[in-house]
Amino acid sequence: MWLFYTPDISDDMELPQEEAGHCIRVLRMKEGDRLRLTDGKGAFYDAVISAVSGKRCMAHVENKEVQAPLWKGHLHIAVAPTKLMERNEWFVEKSVEIGVDEITFLKTDHSERDVIKLERIEKIAVSAMKQSQKATLPVLNGMTPFRSFVERGFKGDKFIAHCEPGNKVDLKDVTVPGNDALVLIGPEGDFSPAEIEMALKAGFRPVSLGPSRLRTETAALVAVHIMNLAGQSRE
Repeated sequence: MWLFYTPDISDDMELPQEEAGHCIRVLRMKEGDRLRLTDGKGAFYDAVISAVSGKRCMAHVENKEVQAPLWKGHLHIAVAPTKLMERNEWFVEKSVEIGVDEITFLKTDHSERDVIKLERIEKIAVSAMKQSQKATLPVLNGMTPFRSFVERGFKGDKFIAHCEPGNKVDLKDVTVPGNDALVLIGPEGDFSPAEIEMALKAGFRPVSLGPSRLRTETAALVAVHIMNLAGQSRE
């Protein structure tokens, strides 16, 4: 059954314009057809189309089902976006499909991009959430200065993946199943030495993502996958 994103759900409601258009014009659904809705806040809803009028689609909700958590812990990735937007969009799409709770875009000393338009990113995240049959939409944070971000409090394990030499451990070996986890991923030119020092002073642990030199978006996705796999572990 098709899944539709409707952030504000009530017993009798109107689908958002974009979702209504997909439902009516693309799928040719009509009054009496059944729908599966999600509010992006952890729940699915079974509904039936109660009326169709022009571009508008009304639905009556019959049942609510809370989706059981698919992983433990709060998984947060903070990444300096690449110059090409399609790479950032690819990362968001795939990370949502795999499973992540929060994404923050970082403004760093070597950043290739200063602006992120969240509207497009949010649409991609919604599409990936629906495609992967998830009921929770990750929190998406726009461009955030590196210093202010690392100085914030975070209750959980904090890691920074950088390319400078030094004592680093593999992220897969130190990610604790079920723990909240935050990983910082730098731009193509890496974090600056000053940023690395700042993060270490703030309690971030330096980690490696493996022996290969990875593109920014690939490194970020690898980090998401490692955290997600650890979160799925069962004792």
